[in-house]
Amino acid sequence: MKAYVFPGQGAQFVGMGKDLYDNSPLAKDMFEKANEILGFKITDLMFEGTDEDLKQTKVTQPAVFLHSVILAKVLGDDFKPEMVAGHSLGEFSALVSAGALSFEDGLVLVSKRAMAMQKACEAEPSTMAAIIGLGDDVVEKVCAEINEVVVPANYNTPGQLVISGSVEGVDKACAKLTELGAKRAIKLPVGGAFHSPLMNPAKVELEAAINETEVSAPSCPVYQNVNAKPISDPVEIKANLVSQLTASVRWTQIMQNMIADGADSFTEVGPGKALQGMIKKVDRKMACESASIA
Repeated sequence: MKAYVFPGQGAQFVGMGKDLYDNSPLAKDMFEKANEILGFKITDLMFEGTDEDLKQTKVTQPAVFLHSVILAKVLGDDFKPEMVAGHSLGEFSALVSAGALSFEDGLVLVSKRAMAMQKACEAEPSTMAAIIGLGDDVVEKVCAEINEVVVPANYNTPGQLVISGSVEGVDKACAKLTELGAKRAIKLPVGGAFHSPLMNPAKVELEAAINETEVSAPSCPVYQNVNAKPISDPVEIKANLVSQLTASVRWTQIMQNMIADGADSFTEVGPGKALQGMIKKVDRKMACESASIA
């Protein structure tokens, strides 16, 4: 079965999407519509901005989303997913590409999500760190024992778990996990504690917007971040999208479940190749490729 996966924040690069804009009238129309919906020319920042421009959460998230969903659209009949998943923000790209959300509604939600997360980041100093080389159970136990906000946030691959929380909580966890034999505990250059309880104000804000948005049954199962299960019910999809802001991204489990359910090839749709690297760590024999227009 053919699985398509969609990257999240961190995959952006200057120049992303320009080839689509230049070579496809459909892509150009969609990018121009996005400029209109967002109220600023995100295309200028994507095609000719600086790394700093693209690092702003309010720009990064819509930019990665646009690159992914427009590329999927331009693929036309070549895009025939039998299952989809997206890493964090990428879940919105997956839902639009599978027809559960309209392009316009997806972009509005992604923009609102980005703004709400930015606001939550500014309200309290917080951070994330990648823990390399320890079992998930060890990381979970240490996080639970620390008397500060720190939680497992992204289960990226076996042996790589990103933690998220207050600066003090993450620092304490990194020190303890290094003592326990972590190969590395690397603080990440992010604006705040994504997928942790510190995103609760953003979750409250986004919940209202998600509840007002029409979600249809997708054309194929969408493996959602919060439970790693294939979901097709619009009510469940909405509830999981709301929970996603403060819950862990269970990416390792999503990959394992998709493979167990019959995925025999993965196509990454959007900027970068990070997800292909993660899939190879789950099953190194798995066929992986980047989506591209001829």
